[in-house]
Amino acid sequence: MGVNMGAYLVIQATVSNWDKFNLYIQAVTPLVENMGGRYIAMGAPELLEGERCPKSVVMSQWPSPEAAKAFWYSPEYEKVKALRANTGEFNVMLVCGLSQTTLE
Repeated sequence: MGVNMGAYLVIQATVSNWDKFNLYIQAVTPLVENMGGRYIAMGAPELLEGERCPKSVVMSQWPSPEAAKAFWYSPEYEKVKALRANTGEFNVMLVCGLSQTTLE
């Protein structure tokens, strides 16, 4: 049986209100870390193919899909997520990591 390589939350964001969004960033960053996640990438992506590109992408790594969902649906995050309201457009995706056997 393969070793679980975790899960990733991938967020495509186009922020329109940075003043308000910065309050969200200050609140969500320690919550992600306290709930077992860690940020592994963030910034403006370079479009190599296609027609549309978000202004920024943020990726966080989680021990498992269940851990990522526990964070996303937690009462603590629901409170923090309210700070993000009306600050832009966001697409949030959960992607499972590959197992060690898949990589070999």
